[in-house]
Amino acid sequence: MQNAMLNTPLTDEELDELEAFLFSETVSEDALDLIGTHGYFCALNISPVKITEKQWLQELFDGTPEYRSDTEKSRIEGLLRRLYFSIGSDLYNDQDMLLPCDLTLVPEDDEEQSALTTWSQAFMEGVFLKEDEWFNHQAEEEVAELMLPIMIASELFDDEEFVKMRADTPLCDEMCRTIPDLLVDLYLLFHAPADKK
Repeated sequence: MQNAMLNTPLTDEELDELEAFLFSETVSEDALDLIGTHGYFCALNISPVKITEKQWLQELFDGTPEYRSDTEKSRIEGLLRRLYFSIGSDLYNDQDMLLPCDLTLVPEDDEEQSALTTWSQAFMEGVFLKEDEWFNHQAEEEVAELMLPIMIASELFDDEEFVKMRADTPLCDEMCRTIPDLLVDLYLLFHAPADKK
């Protein structure tokens, strides 16, 4: 029963509750927001090496929130756990991945960067936790190719090649639209061979 509950996607009301907490004063200013949390959890579920819940909570919150009660702590960690596992379930079951943001690098009028850039930066945070295992893979070139749109969208890399690609708006738009599909491809690349043995 508990496993079934963990794979249950959060309702809109629960997502709003989680988002409000992530923006509250009890959480570090450097903690991930809801869009970033989704990107981070996608990377952690795809990762060839798992990290512990204790570690991903620490990284996500940039420390430990000042919970007002044990009940609040249990509630928030329970919501995050469900979000984490429901994303993993979607990847495992080859479901269409729905990102919590538009697939564009054009920011909203009052924002400095696009929501997709926020999502991609958080995804890369998850990758950097086990970077060697991601890129020292038997299909290293394929991993790098699949990762390219997310790396471009993250704006974390200032190599000349990346700068040129980001300057090509039609190319960037095309690459951004591929991100949901490539998440499943990355997951299968790391996990399908073991499943088939």
